[in-house]
Amino acid sequence: MGKRHTYEMGIIGNCAFMAHIDKTANIVWMCWPQFDSSFIFGSLLDKDKGGRFSILPHEENFVSSQKYIENTNVLVTDFECSEGRFRVTDFAPRFYQYERNFKPLMLVRKIEPLSGSPRVKVSCRPVGEYGELVPEAYQGSSHIRFMGLSQQIRLTTNIALNFIADESSFVLNEAKYIILTYGIPLEAPLEETAEDFLWKTVKYWQNWVKSTSIGIFYQEQIIRSALCLKIHQFEDTGAIIAAGTTSLPEYPGTTRNWDYRYCWLRDTYYILNAFHNVGHFEELERYFHYIENITINETDRYQPLYSITGRKALIEKELPLHGYGENNKPVRVGNDAYTHIQNDVYGQVLVALLPLYVDTRFSEGGRYYSQRLINHTLRKIEDTMYEPDAGLWEFRHIAQQHCYTFLFHWAGACSALKIGKYFKNEEIIRKATILKELSIKQIEACYDPEREVYTQAVGGKNLDASCLQLITMRYLDPNSDRARKHLIALEEGLKTDEGLFFRYKHEDDFGIPESTFLICAYWYVEALAMVGRTEDAIREFEKLLRFQNHLGLLSEDVEASSGSQWGNFPQAYSHVGQLNAAFKIAKKLDLPTFL
Repeated sequence: MGKRHTYEMGIIGNCAFMAHIDKTANIVWMCWPQFDSSFIFGSLLDKDKGGRFSILPHEENFVSSQKYIENTNVLVTDFECSEGRFRVTDFAPRFYQYERNFKPLMLVRKIEPLSGSPRVKVSCRPVGEYGELVPEAYQGSSHIRFMGLSQQIRLTTNIALNFIADESSFVLNEAKYIILTYGIPLEAPLEETAEDFLWKTVKYWQNWVKSTSIGIFYQEQIIRSALCLKIHQFEDTGAIIAAGTTSLPEYPGTTRNWDYRYCWLRDTYYILNAFHNVGHFEELERYFHYIENITINETDRYQPLYSITGRKALIEKELPLHGYGENNKPVRVGNDAYTHIQNDVYGQVLVALLPLYVDTRFSEGGRYYSQRLINHTLRKIEDTMYEPDAGLWEFRHIAQQHCYTFLFHWAGACSALKIGKYFKNEEIIRKATILKELSIKQIEACYDPEREVYTQAVGGKNLDASCLQLITMRYLDPNSDRARKHLIALEEGLKTDEGLFFRYKHEDDFGIPESTFLICAYWYVEALAMVGRTEDAIREFEKLLRFQNHLGLLSEDVEASSGSQWGNFPQAYSHVGQLNAAFKIAKKLDLPTFL
């Protein structure tokens, strides 16, 4: 591979907010008070307007490294220079307290000397309104208040305030603590609180990992994916975002720069399926309440995405920011995809919610969940069965009858049929049976008998990686010749030598794609395992491990020849793909732990 670009940063979060921290302990991206709010720190997209929250050695020559405390979302950055060594520990507090999860808008930073007498410089310059507003800073006795935003931001510390205000260096000869809060300030002992919250947060995450059902196949990577996915849920409403960032380009200079800080109903199906595979269910229950609140008033169609609070209008606009790497414009907030017709969303909702109705591990077995939602969603499948749509890749000026959409019409009808039988609801059973048969006819209309492959859309010739899911969702019998030949045709048409997969290779609204979509490669691995090519699946899975960053985090897109990471980061979709592919391989291996 050629020169490789990776996102040299990690994330922390507590299901209320998320922060991206690079290898120099600078918080390059953090939005408060919600995932889709303006950034407080945003140098990831503009080094001038993005503010700063960094902790650096006095010396310019230093080396740094990052790691997570094992099985947690607590990030550690170590520095070494000629004066000595020190460590920065960053976390967002999360633990169980007073019969609920404690997840404040609070960032905790611990700076501790490891050897020598290193001098350290702390810079904290928050901003608002995407860099257009610089708050006034006022010093208190042991804190700095930043005023002028919708809520007070307060930095509480045992570092001399003038060192921070002047951004001057000081000798680090004991542990120092910084707690940054939004709204409600810290009114408790600083050091004791920071250490107590650190211990409780570490224990929370380690206990959460202990409760996951993860096999021994590449366990470390799968744990990291699960931890990453968990903090993409906005626990207050149950929404799950696609990524915590906006406008990181799918490939440099392409203008494919999108805001992913929203809840795509499609993405959450895959995420919830991944959580189900590792034995976590509270995420699904919370998501149900989010979906029910969204759909209760929808008399027309469901949108492909909503805000994390269920807001419908996500008006897309461009901001006067430099962009990632100083030259990747436009920087967008909002996402015009909310106006798109994407009819696979109805089946996605039904498949995602199915376990709540029929899985007996949920108390009451669905007794309290609305059958009205099932009936309403089936009617939407019926109404849109033959309607061309934008498809899962959200083509902006291309409408087709997509095979992928019909696949989820079929899957949604199958799910509704199970629910109807569970409740002995004849109306649901009747309607779901009809829609299942109609969906099958439309999927088969996408079959190309000459190439023995299902194509992207009815009447089309283009190949599409989403059609791998005809195998992974068992529309095609994985043991059948048709499934094996379909997989071979997609391999030959879309797979790269590096084991990556293009979504498609035809021209779209922005030209011909230049980077591969990482989850497609994991769909391929999953399909390999399901058709019985287990050794191939393991080999291809191991190839894909090269495309993670130094912390095991995955991007949305990968440029095949260099292995460079692109797109929003980390991408929930990609981590879902890794987790689900590993789950399928582990099931195929089914080895005792001693082998």
